[in-house]
Amino acid sequence: MPTAHPIAQRRAPLTQTSIPLPALLLSCLLLPGTAFAADTSADTAWILTATALVLFMTLPGLALFYGGLVRSKNVLSVLMQCFAIAGMASILWLIVGYSLAFGTGNAWIGDFSKVMMAGIGRDTLSGSIPEPLFMLFQMTFAIITPALIIGGFAERMKFSSMLLFSALWLILVYAPVTHWVWGGGWLSTMGLYDFAGGTVVHITAGVAALVAAIVLGPRRGFPDTAMPPHNMTMTVTGAGMLWVGWFGFNGGSALAATGDAGMAMLVTHISAATGAMVWIMMEWIRFGKPSALGAVTGMVAGLGTITPASGFVGPGGALIIGMAAGFVCFNATLYIKKVLKIDDSLDVFPVHGVGGILGTLLAGVFSATTLGVFSGYGFADGINSMGGQLWVQLVGVITTIVFTAVVTWIILKLVDMLLGLRVSEEEEFQGLDIVLHDERGYDKLH
Repeated sequence: MPTAHPIAQRRAPLTQTSIPLPALLLSCLLLPGTAFAADTSADTAWILTATALVLFMTLPGLALFYGGLVRSKNVLSVLMQCFAIAGMASILWLIVGYSLAFGTGNAWIGDFSKVMMAGIGRDTLSGSIPEPLFMLFQMTFAIITPALIIGGFAERMKFSSMLLFSALWLILVYAPVTHWVWGGGWLSTMGLYDFAGGTVVHITAGVAALVAAIVLGPRRGFPDTAMPPHNMTMTVTGAGMLWVGWFGFNGGSALAATGDAGMAMLVTHISAATGAMVWIMMEWIRFGKPSALGAVTGMVAGLGTITPASGFVGPGGALIIGMAAGFVCFNATLYIKKVLKIDDSLDVFPVHGVGGILGTLLAGVFSATTLGVFSGYGFADGINSMGGQLWVQLVGVITTIVFTAVVTWIILKLVDMLLGLRVSEEEEFQGLDIVLHDERGYDKLH
């Protein structure tokens, strides 16, 4: 049987009872007791912090980032969607999502052995951290992924339909792909490099957002009517929170307080900074002026693109990945809206989807150990040749895209049959805040 991929080994839960007693006793004899406890405590403390940072990315980070990008009559609807998804995804992850993603199962899906945390107590370990903490850390990923998708259909989907769609999508798309990559499934066995969610989070969310935008159709007036962000101050504030929270997203994915976590945080920051600067320069050249919106969008593109590679590349590779993110995602944004005329409201696919694809492929390039200052670092050292790894990365990208697109389309059609997807034209004109929630984001605006 092929050896499990190192990230799968780090992510796959390991109970205390699965460690042979002689091996455990030998470890205690060979290692000073205080050092053993200190290492475990340090890992636990770091993942506790990282978990809070990743939740902070959704609430309030993504909520403010998206909220500022929509028109004022829809700001509360976006904030409400982020909060509701956080609650719904948390409950589903506890009941069955975690088990489907990280239960033993088979190559395609987990089983029901961990439903409602069955057999998992506060002393059960996953690697060097408590498994309840590992479950909670993974829960924050399960929260932000469907929350990212709402940017694709912002300002036009019914709240009830959004909830049903997100719940079904979490179980039918997110959980299986997570199992493939991190839960010991077939992509893990192949050796896919996805440190923190290039396929699991960004490709799935980006593709789902694109499919949703196509199925629902454009907003009323698109593309002829200008629909600028109503509050860039809110958006920039949320973007700053995302940048900080991403240290937990990528650094926490090492699942230990080690140099791997430190390097993941460093390359994350380098790629974000480079993505922002390249996007600014692209705007400056094309439109004559750089914008705050361009700066934060480039930063998010840099973050999303480095995510799958963050445990495998060094700072030099991160610099190139950030440059590629700024250039490619900038042009993808223009192409989706200007050429294809698809109303992906908040550019989820060109930023997260394209960034996830690009980053997953480049992880296979810059993880190589023969590139000098651009060489790989961390878990990937010496594992595979560049050509062989690129093939694995490509297989992972294509299968994730196809699976996500097909299942997302089926879910949307089912929800449309049951509840209907869109609000009416008149309701869209009034704004979702009043129509769906009987509230206004700003009392003095009518």
